[in-house]
Amino acid sequence: MTGFKDYDDYDAVGLAGLVANKDVSAEELLDEAIARTERINPAINAVTHKHYDEARAAIDAGLPDGPFKGVPFLIKDLHLLLTGTVTTFGSALFKDYKADHDATLTERYKKAGLVIFGKTNTPEFGLTVTTEPRLFGPTKNPWSLDHSPGGSSGGASAAVAAGIVPLANASDGGGSIRVPAATTGTFGMKPTRGRTPMGPDRGEGWAGQSISHAISRSVRDNAALLDATCGTAPGDPYEVAPPVRPFVEDAARDPRPLRIAKWTTRPDGTTPDAEVIKAVDDAAKLCESLGHHVEEATVEIDAAELGRAQVTLIAANTALAVDARLAMLGRELQQGDLEHSTMLMAEIGRSVTGPDYVAATQFMHQLGRRFAGFHETYDVYLCPVLGMPPVTLGTIDMMSEDTETYTNLLRAYCPYTGMFNMTGQPSMSVPLYWTDKGLPVGTMFTAKFGDEATLFSLAGQLERARPWAQKRAPHWAA
Repeated sequence: MTGFKDYDDYDAVGLAGLVANKDVSAEELLDEAIARTERINPAINAVTHKHYDEARAAIDAGLPDGPFKGVPFLIKDLHLLLTGTVTTFGSALFKDYKADHDATLTERYKKAGLVIFGKTNTPEFGLTVTTEPRLFGPTKNPWSLDHSPGGSSGGASAAVAAGIVPLANASDGGGSIRVPAATTGTFGMKPTRGRTPMGPDRGEGWAGQSISHAISRSVRDNAALLDATCGTAPGDPYEVAPPVRPFVEDAARDPRPLRIAKWTTRPDGTTPDAEVIKAVDDAAKLCESLGHHVEEATVEIDAAELGRAQVTLIAANTALAVDARLAMLGRELQQGDLEHSTMLMAEIGRSVTGPDYVAATQFMHQLGRRFAGFHETYDVYLCPVLGMPPVTLGTIDMMSEDTETYTNLLRAYCPYTGMFNMTGQPSMSVPLYWTDKGLPVGTMFTAKFGDEATLFSLAGQLERARPWAQKRAPHWAA
């Protein structure tokens, strides 16, 4: 096998350009990605399923002439089905669940020319913000192996941060793209609700809170991938206005001067870690230096009611997933099927009534309307991704039976992201700040519903002003 020694010098768009010009082959890129996986994965545990033979077969069969033709790619082991391969959802309950069809988004990845050669680690059912499933063990942060790379797309973020791939599929139902991007020094965009398809098996995830896209090193890659995969499929329950121009063009052009609202306090009124405040203040100063107006402003939020609504919607969906799988297997729940927090969430879900579920969805949509009004004044909302820098592995443990401590830790660590899953707005984590100990602390920017263009434009401007793609984690695959 021969790889490609200059792999690190290009983002995914750049690699695809080399393939198109026949400067490198898809086989060489795949060999390089596989070699990097074999070299670094034993240390970080990012890739849990290796589909090397399937990837080689796809190349041999002939790749479509898409914008990412020949680029190695990883998908998350959660909902995104790939024909003939196992998708476990990070759970022993699904350890033998083999897909007999592709997800709609998988089809679009293939059409774009991406070469899918594996799946990345995720916590059970994507239910938490660190990636330590009992089924596969913890994924470790390439910046510090003692720390979490976030979740639930922690395997994806670790794979990108370690240099295995320049971008990887991820999904976000409460922060699961932005959180792992924030903790690994990568770029993560959660698109607008309905921007990417969830079919053919699901119309929505977690009542419309969840959506799939990607974590990447470059803004350009992230924008170009959304260009290649966005748009509704027949029967989708949500539709968002198509972009005015390709997102990749937005990423290449500076935005007009923006009015940015800055906010750091947690929704419950408590103060986050000092490093988090430093990161937001630093981002605000950078934005001001680029000609944007930044001022303190916020939307008043009932944090307790937000938390109740989230639990109601996620718990009901968890109960359905568990019960449907048990019906498929034709048996009752057994010891070892589920982690402790998942089991509790399913039990809560079975107690949710119809009125409870409707009330939670109404809260969600009213929150969306309040932020829509807010964005009539402000273009962008600037706040932390997390309430503190990356936590050490084992801190947030889904097997813990101390439910109160677990819940309090989760709320203190990740209080900001979920509200934008409820509103459906596009929201991104940008890697602009590292602590003195060398840990990344991402900063979150959110725009009005449907306005990824402004975010990509701002992200591209920030990237040009303070480049991050060449920063190398201590644990790098090359």
